[in-house]
Amino acid sequence: MVWFETILVVLTLLTGFIWLLDKLFLAKRRAARSGLLDDEPVLVDYSRAFFPVLAIVLILRSFIAEPYKIPSASMMPNLLIGDFILVNKFAYGLRLPINNKKFISIGEPKRGDVVVFKPPHDPENNWIKRVIGLPGDRISFQGNTLTVNGQAMTYKMLGTYTGRGVAQGTDSAALLEEDLPGRTHKVLEGLDNLVGAGEWEVPAGYYFVMGDNRDNSEDGRLWPEVSPKDGSPIPNHNFLPEKDLRGKAFLIWLNCEGWFCKGSFDASRIGTKIQ
Repeated sequence: MVWFETILVVLTLLTGFIWLLDKLFLAKRRAARSGLLDDEPVLVDYSRAFFPVLAIVLILRSFIAEPYKIPSASMMPNLLIGDFILVNKFAYGLRLPINNKKFISIGEPKRGDVVVFKPPHDPENNWIKRVIGLPGDRISFQGNTLTVNGQAMTYKMLGTYTGRGVAQGTDSAALLEEDLPGRTHKVLEGLDNLVGAGEWEVPAGYYFVMGDNRDNSEDGRLWPEVSPKDGSPIPNHNFLPEKDLRGKAFLIWLNCEGWFCKGSFDASRIGTKIQ
């Protein structure tokens, strides 16, 4: 969340400034006045202790990997409610904390990548979807069949999906394997419920994203034309701007439901690579 990132940056800068100020000036004045080098105020003592920890957390979280928890069923069957995942923060370039501005370009999303981002209509929250369309692609979704640049995807029927935990009740969904160019993966489709039909051409600087749970995902097919907050128009509202990317999801490190994992716990998902 933006507020957590802001607090982390502010605390890191504040404790670092206090520690440096004391190191360069205040400690010498105290020593000259009292003759004691270790006569530190409590604020300086705490700043010196916490600054290295906060700095390490900020660097790891901003530039290496950041943890997230999956809150919804939109990426089932590959990501479940209660999955804790790690997101690679440098796969698509290094970005500044808070404003997410890229300052070093490293790579670009590939078709099939599972990405975390802040959608244009909900910039305060992080979402997760799969990249379906790259800049310049023509995307069509009709009758639960995805078409990319005129090529209809092929599907292999794997059976009927059996939901687990809070996902129980999705047993009527069909479990299929979708042969997306560059990334074969599993998807869920309703047997009698078609959602989000349309055709789109991805503009430069944007991506088209969809959830793997095709009939239960608020993705690029359904994003609003205007901001829910102030009613202002959203340019290219069906698409994810490159500037709003947060990183690439790559690993599940825990799965549990409820506060402090008091709900169900699935050890089999620990260490699962996100495909």
